[in-house]
Amino acid sequence: MTRIKSNLNTKIQRHKEVVNTNLTKTDLIYRKNMANRSRRNTRHIGMNALRKQHKNHASELEIEVKEYQETVHAVMNLDCIELLKKIPSNSVQLIVCDPPYNINLAEWDNFDNYIKWASNWLIESERVLSNTGNIVIFGGFQYQSEAGSGDLLEIMMYMRHQSNMRLVNMIIWYYKNGMSAHRFFANRHEEIAWFAKTKKYIFDLDAVRIPFDQETKALYLKDKRLNPDNVEKGKNPTNVWEIGRLNGNSLERVGHPTQKPTEVIRRIVRAMSYPGSVVLDFFAGSGVTTRVCIEEGRHSIASDISTDLNSYLDQHIAKIKPDIFSNFVPFKLLTKTEFNSHPVFSKYKFDQG
Repeated sequence: MTRIKSNLNTKIQRHKEVVNTNLTKTDLIYRKNMANRSRRNTRHIGMNALRKQHKNHASELEIEVKEYQETVHAVMNLDCIELLKKIPSNSVQLIVCDPPYNINLAEWDNFDNYIKWASNWLIESERVLSNTGNIVIFGGFQYQSEAGSGDLLEIMMYMRHQSNMRLVNMIIWYYKNGMSAHRFFANRHEEIAWFAKTKKYIFDLDAVRIPFDQETKALYLKDKRLNPDNVEKGKNPTNVWEIGRLNGNSLERVGHPTQKPTEVIRRIVRAMSYPGSVVLDFFAGSGVTTRVCIEEGRHSIASDISTDLNSYLDQHIAKIKPDIFSNFVPFKLLTKTEFNSHPVFSKYKFDQG
């Protein structure tokens, strides 16, 4: 038996030598570095160390959570730049941005110079975001002649070269339902680009973890390498989100042609803002962001040049059913003339004395 084991080890060693002989020095270095890459992830190790010591990340030390008895929501029909000019600097925690995709879907979806137009609201967005703030930009990579004068890819290139904001994730929103195609692979995803103003951005992973099924959880709890607290909380949803698009007969539908599912917006709001913070949506469309903010205990500002926003929001509010496990509190809707009383101005007024 000892002889057989010795011969087997010799064969394995010879195999390794043959494999390594055919690898370049660069390949060997890559394999060595990749072997335990996760164990040398200093950011991951640092976050685990902070949690074990019951300490907070720098981003959590930056925020000031104020007590509130109700959430406040401004709903207006203004051009995005006109609205942004009214908002104080460093006052918004999250911007949910679902701009026109520039694919000639309607009159409002066609631009002679898409990037020149987008750069105006991108500059203002960076100004109004707080140091812990995030912006998510919905879009898609358009193909052949569909892109016209620009698309999300153009926006990302602009951000890389013209903005100080940091690309945190490219989120892939994957859905099984969609249109078929005959000259290319049918599209089943959209992209959501997540940028942060600084490295102190807010990200609440625990608020969006996906629970393990009981069998998987029991198996993982036996693995001594895993943190049992995290196993109990659930798994990171990753940057690929399988969430279905809204069908034409969906109960969520309020009439807007490009309405996003509440589940997508809810995950964004929960992960990238906190109760009592301000969420801004200046391409409000169907008003779904306002609905989610009401349900999740965030203040919000919504605007769209179409007055249909107001009737869409009425339908959303009629569908709200408070969840005893959510951050839902009473809410108040502001008109355009009442906008100056919105919480987005509270810090600004305090700073001005």
